[in-house]
Amino acid sequence: MMDAQIQEAVPCRPSIKVDFQLGSETYSVKEHKGILSEQLVSVKEESMRILKDFITRHNVPNDVPDELVENSSEDDGEILEKPPPKSKKTKFT
Repeated sequence: MMDAQIQEAVPCRPSIKVDFQLGSETYSVKEHKGILSEQLVSVKEESMRILKDFITRHNVPNDVPDELVENSSEDDGEILEKPPPKSKKTKFT
């Protein structure tokens, strides 16, 4: 006599896993619930949240001057200036 074991066939559901590195920090985002398009949306939202937090933590302070401060020891005596930007004017007839 032969015994047969019946196992429920579980369809292979695709799941999304994303690993990314920002500088020296590594992040992993996984999603297993829902259909593939829902998983992609969820992983994208989580990845964007991680990126926003990373940028916020590593952002340059607001009080940094727009132009670089030159050291007098490295100054070669020349001052380079950018010409002012030209304004674009539209002509109406």
